[in-house]
Amino acid sequence: MLIRCWGARGSVSVFGNEYDKYGGDTPCIEIRTSKDSVLIIDAGTGIRRLGNLLLSENRHTYTMLFTHVHWDHIIGLPFFRPLFKSRTRLSIFGCPFEAATFKEMLSPVIKRPYFPVDFATLKASVEFNDFCGDTLRIDEMTITTIPISHPNRGLGFRFEENGKSFVFLTDNELGYQHPGGMEFKDYVAFAKGADLLVHDAEYLPEEYANHNRRWGHSSYTDALKLAMDARVARFGLYHHNQDRKDQDLDMMVADCRKKAGGTNLECFALGQDTQIPL
Repeated sequence: MLIRCWGARGSVSVFGNEYDKYGGDTPCIEIRTSKDSVLIIDAGTGIRRLGNLLLSENRHTYTMLFTHVHWDHIIGLPFFRPLFKSRTRLSIFGCPFEAATFKEMLSPVIKRPYFPVDFATLKASVEFNDFCGDTLRIDEMTITTIPISHPNRGLGFRFEENGKSFVFLTDNELGYQHPGGMEFKDYVAFAKGADLLVHDAEYLPEEYANHNRRWGHSSYTDALKLAMDARVARFGLYHHNQDRKDQDLDMMVADCRKKAGGTNLECFALGQDTQIPL
């Protein structure tokens, strides 16, 4: 599988020279399977650039998975150009934690008066699937889920294909168990032995302890502990705080590498153009 990051910033998009290295677009991850099917996780502002690439490649069929529907994970959807093309075939999977169906939760993001057109008028063929915990199989890839610890709930994913595994746990608070969330040991078991773990690492330890507990995000040190306890091969910091400059993220990565010294764990921070082949 090939993993591409199109947005790694949390909460709100940012721009400026101080964000050049890791970028300012909000969450969007693309996965290409070994058979070149396209999977998209979340629809933050990064999905705009992804949509342009897919159209330039003459690609029109995609599967889209949603962790949850907080604004930073859905705000780019109206600007995903394939939605306005009649050749597009899109299958959407998400759990309707706060509504009767996932379509009911997501479709208002493209609706007047918030957007000049309504979801029902889009030219693309869109199929909604309520997906809360079953196993999903696409080509030779198996996708399993785990509830994340986050306000209003959500899903984390494990992707396995041809002996390789990628675990994606954004917006997951390891230091506090929100309703519907799991215990730390459960996330360790879910990520066990993964080739790649990408985890929410929004806060410094002192920020988390003093101001941000119960906000639904983790300190990077808690996320590192998860990576080490689960004995993953690579650990990627994700959902960067909107005020976290490039040099600050570099310091967090350096500290992770220092703390993981003596192990084989590789630590890095995702940027909005990161590509990772597995």
